[in-house]
Amino acid sequence: MNKNQGIVFIKSEIIPNFVIKIAVVVQLIILMMKRILFLLVILISVSAFATRKEKRAQVLFQTSMGNIRIELYNETPLHRDNFLQKVKHGFYDGLLFHRVIKDFMIQGGDPTSKNAPKGKMLGEGEDGDMIPAEFALPKIFHKRGAIAMAREGDDVNPKRSSSSCQFYIVWGKKFDDEMLGKVQQRLDKMTNGTVKIDSAQAEVYKTIGGVPHLDGQYTVFGEVVEGLDVVDRIQQVSTDTNDRPLEDVTIIKAKVIKNIKHHRK
Repeated sequence: MNKNQGIVFIKSEIIPNFVIKIAVVVQLIILMMKRILFLLVILISVSAFATRKEKRAQVLFQTSMGNIRIELYNETPLHRDNFLQKVKHGFYDGLLFHRVIKDFMIQGGDPTSKNAPKGKMLGEGEDGDMIPAEFALPKIFHKRGAIAMAREGDDVNPKRSSSSCQFYIVWGKKFDDEMLGKVQQRLDKMTNGTVKIDSAQAEVYKTIGGVPHLDGQYTVFGEVVEGLDVVDRIQQVSTDTNDRPLEDVTIIKAKVIKNIKHHRK
C-alpha cells in the first residue's frame, strides 16, 4: 500500500486465476446477451412494421358453388374503396357470374344479372361513374387468382378506366418462355412498349399461371386468398354461346370480413 497517495493497491497475484476467468466469461455472456437482445428488438420492430404495412381489407363471396375469400390491395385505393362500399351496401348479393371462359377468367357484377331469365345476354349493366385506372406494375399483375375490374374497350375508353361494378377473377394458364415472348410482343404493340414482363412475373406465369396479355390494361386490385378451388370449378362449367353458364352461378352473399382504418367512408 502506498500511504502517500491514499489508495490501496492489491496485487493481482492474490486473486485466484479461476476467479478472473469466471469474470471474463461472465462479461462475454453479458455482451452476447446484449447483442441478442438488440437483434430481437430489431426483428420485432421489422415484423411489426411489416404487419402494419401489409394489413389489407378482405371480402368473402358466398357463392352457389362455395366460398371465395378475397384480399384487396392498398396500392389501388380507388378500386379497393369502391369495392368495399358496394359490398357493404349489398350490391353484389344475388348477382351472377354471368361470363365464364375456361382457362381464362370468371366475370360478375352486372346489376342486371339479378333474377335474370335463363339465356338472357348479360354484361352491359353499370352502377355509377367509371374508376380511373390504377396500374401498379410490376408488383401487381394478372396472376392466377387476381381480381380486376372489367372495362370498355380502348376505342371508347382510351384512358382504360374501370367499370364501377363489374369485376373478373383470373384463372388463365401456365406459360413457357416461348409463349411469354409472344405475349411480350403483343404487349409492346398494345402499350407502345411501356409494359414489360420482368423475371419475377415470368416465374409466376410459368409456375402458377395467369393472363399476362392483360397487364397494364385492366386494373388488378386484389387476389383470392382462399377458395381458388371454387374459382377452378366455376371456370369449368358449361356455358352458352355468350359465355353465360347454363346453370346459374350466384353470389348469394358478399360481406366485408376484415376492414382497414383508412378506408374512406
